[in-house]
Amino acid sequence: MTTTGDHEIRIRAGERTDVGAILALIRDLAEYEKLAHEVVADETGLAERLFGARPYAETLIAEVDGEVAGFALFFHNFSTFLGKPGLYLEDLFVRPAYRGLGLGKRLMTRLARVALERDCGRFEWSVLDWNTPAIGFYRSLGALGMDEWTVQRVSGEALRTLAAQDDT
Repeated sequence: MTTTGDHEIRIRAGERTDVGAILALIRDLAEYEKLAHEVVADETGLAERLFGARPYAETLIAEVDGEVAGFALFFHNFSTFLGKPGLYLEDLFVRPAYRGLGLGKRLMTRLARVALERDCGRFEWSVLDWNTPAIGFYRSLGALGMDEWTVQRVSGEALRTLAAQDDT
């Protein structure tokens, strides 16, 4: 825990008891990204997938004066070219009332440390092309845009259709 100005700031690993706060932060992020209509996650599913027998992702929680102010949700991927795991940041969000306190940078710094501690070859994430404040922030941390790569996605009915195809 550190003190910034008049505030006590703490970055910690998320716990099962944080599931309600994590879901609220996910909804806040979706609202900011104008994607609130896409959030179908619920507390039960998040609890199982983040803190159950087989966790699929991890979280860091940013607290200011004991209040949840932001979070990062991340998981491992794998680079075949490097032959090492990577750390993928799925979501980073700081509530507007807590912006300007350095929480985003603290979360990113902690994630970079986690990546190095776990012998990851890289730390990466995606950002919406219209989110110029976030892009500027990431550039200030030394991030490079991977403009030659595009995200591809199969979900919903298209995912079910692809899975149902004969793979022999």
